[in-house]
Amino acid sequence: MKTLIVIPARYASTRYPGKPLVQLTGASGLKQTLIERSWRAATSVQGADRVVVATDDDRIKSAAEGFGADVVMTSESCQNGTERCAEALTALGEDYDIVVNLQGDAPLTPHWFVEDLVAALSSHPTAQVATPVLRTDAETLESLLLDRREGRVGGTTAVFAANGEALYFSKEVIPYRGKIYTQGEETPVWHHVGVYAYRPSVLAEYPSWPTGPLESLEGLEQLRFLERNAAVLCVPVEARGRQFWELNNPEDVPKLEAMMKAMDVD
Repeated sequence: MKTLIVIPARYASTRYPGKPLVQLTGASGLKQTLIERSWRAATSVQGADRVVVATDDDRIKSAAEGFGADVVMTSESCQNGTERCAEALTALGEDYDIVVNLQGDAPLTPHWFVEDLVAALSSHPTAQVATPVLRTDAETLESLLLDRREGRVGGTTAVFAANGEALYFSKEVIPYRGKIYTQGEETPVWHHVGVYAYRPSVLAEYPSWPTGPLESLEGLEQLRFLERNAAVLCVPVEARGRQFWELNNPEDVPKLEAMMKAMDVD
């Protein structure tokens, strides 16, 4: 399957302006921007035919080209990363079987998350979009709950049917849990990993669909697919000892740096 990875990146983030250019310090003290770390994560994926950064900002373009990335300029009117991926695909004018959206705020995404995602979409006859989900342990669940208690919009959770197709995604922590989980214990909550694999046909349609009420309320781009009855496949992935978190808020910077130090990631 011919695969394109797009890293959408915008400067004018509502929650964290300039986020792609924030520097993160690795285990040895190496400082790299968020966009460079995300690009390096994308280029480690086996089987990807091309990796591009899609942005509307000259500062991000300059920084990305500085570390060797291929950059596609997109318009400021893109409402989210999926729309930016669709515009980038059109601008490239190339044919691909699968387009991956590796969002620029998830530099700790292991390469096998993306590889498993592409393999799952390739073998699933009805799914039009696929996205990874990671079962939380008690500690990750508590981090998600802490964000909500302190009024931060943090990680996203997912619930899905027996066949793996998504039922809902939320910034709230779902489903309801009737117990307290102990350290290291698995929970029924699945942390949604912000990566998507699309079939190009549905990606091309997406920007023409109006934003629905659920997408507006949650601020989650993938809900537009569900509101249009486009099947989104949730693909459980294994952490294999790796810690995972996205950079959603300034408070996440020290959390990510601590994770990189613990995993000896430079």
